[in-house]
Amino acid sequence: MKPVLAVTMGDPAGVGAEIIVKTLAGTGSFDRAQLLVIGSRQCLEAAMQQTGCCVEFESIDDMAGVEHSAGVPVLEAAAFDFDALRMGRVSAASGKAAVEYFEAAVNMALAGQIQGIVTCPINKEAVQAAGYHSDIGHQEILARMTGSELTATLLITTGLKVAHLSTHKSLAEAVRYVRKPMLLEKLELTSRCLADWSGRRPRIAVAALNPHGGEGGMLGREEIDEIAPAVREAASRGMDVSGPYPADSVFYRAIAGEFDVVFALYHDQGHIAIKVHNFEDSITATMGIPFVRTSVDHGTAFDIAGRNKANANGLAKALDAAMEMLNGTLE
Repeated sequence: MKPVLAVTMGDPAGVGAEIIVKTLAGTGSFDRAQLLVIGSRQCLEAAMQQTGCCVEFESIDDMAGVEHSAGVPVLEAAAFDFDALRMGRVSAASGKAAVEYFEAAVNMALAGQIQGIVTCPINKEAVQAAGYHSDIGHQEILARMTGSELTATLLITTGLKVAHLSTHKSLAEAVRYVRKPMLLEKLELTSRCLADWSGRRPRIAVAALNPHGGEGGMLGREEIDEIAPAVREAASRGMDVSGPYPADSVFYRAIAGEFDVVFALYHDQGHIAIKVHNFEDSITATMGIPFVRTSVDHGTAFDIAGRNKANANGLAKALDAAMEMLNGTLE
């Protein structure tokens, strides 16, 4: 039996439907898995008209229909008024549908009905408008639904991986979060997940927080008081961890092959490096949950939604990465 991967459409007013039809109409190594799209079939059909892509979709009512579907099965897990849709605009209705598509996928993964989830983007403002005030993004929804006490973001692109100590925190809050216990927990999580997904112990380079690594305390003491002690403790526990290294050079060293992953200390420190290096191929994975979840690494792109301008490469990469993680062959 092939593993089943659910692809959630994300916000109906964004580019999710467009990149799904472009990906499924193109060539790809998707014979390795049975795909299930969770979203609006009307949105997908509209995207086919806009793009000229042709995909055979078949509506199903439940998981029993996946095995017998002649085309790509579509599960409409949320009531959504397609006639009221305004592409490229924030709306509570679209935010609600996006969350419900994702919640359905998570419930199916927790029940063992699917083996992984690949997500298209949701819009944080729309999610908030729909009343999900504690759910900033996919990762917060995952933590809430799975009960996972510790999760973390891993960004992947060709030639570079970046794990994050924190993501959706203000910069001031992120700096306060740089403490030895948190560092140790997420270094252990990163080492364990990458070992499971790749079959080998990863070489982890920890980025410094302050310019030039703090210059011996002149530009900040976090490296001395928190980061270096956490690195030493992690190494004593058998992890291949080193640093802290100045953030202006550590990513270059990782790209050159010296490290398997850079451990970044806040959102932009890691995201900027990934997106400057190779944005179009970049994807996101969530560590610390009981199933595989990957995602495109871009947003809903409301400015180009419905205009046949979205690049679908990230979704194809996210599907490939999900299969590699399931097989323990992530490069």
